[in-house]
Amino acid sequence: MIRLDIFSDPICPWCLIGKAYLDKALESRPNHPFQIEWHPFQLNPEMPADGMDRREYLETKFGGKQKAVEVYAHIAEAAQDAGVAIDFAAITRTPNTMDAHRLIHWAGLEGRQAAAAASLFRAYFKEGRDIGDREVLVEIATSIGMNAEGTMRLLESDADRDDLMARDMDARQKGLSGVPAFLVAQQYVMSGAQSVETWQQVIDELAAQLTQQG
Repeated sequence: MIRLDIFSDPICPWCLIGKAYLDKALESRPNHPFQIEWHPFQLNPEMPADGMDRREYLETKFGGKQKAVEVYAHIAEAAQDAGVAIDFAAITRTPNTMDAHRLIHWAGLEGRQAAAAASLFRAYFKEGRDIGDREVLVEIATSIGMNAEGTMRLLESDADRDDLMARDMDARQKGLSGVPAFLVAQQYVMSGAQSVETWQQVIDELAAQLTQQG
């Protein structure tokens, strides 16, 4: 197996689009060699713990309503091209995602990391749910087979918070400035939402190399 490390934030639309393309490539190559692990990267590390109003966030980030509309029109077009359904109108808050990243981490310890990442994307972008809300996170956890009481107990503690913040900072110090980013075989970095064809080419080249080595 070959490691594919994915640096992502579950409120990043380009991460969702990138995941959709990768998923399609993996489906077309069922014997792909990847062992996937998700890693934390907060788009908004300074976000208040309870998040903020979505419209206020976008207008502040992009310098006004018109610029935010232009940016998200481009994102909506890219999502449509990728076959990704996003209900932007349903999203009313931009959350702090540290707890969501903690949930992804804990899900990984139970072999449910892919399900956690997919469920968080769906909850935020398709259902407009506040994935900074711990009740929502517990519901997501139970939907993928995790224990509700145990998850809430962890969320109410500071478990793994410092570790995940350190991992996020380490990625930034190594040059990562945005997501999605994909680290292939702990050597090659691919930034941004890559096409299905690009991923198929990468998988085919890796498979050929493994065949030659074997």
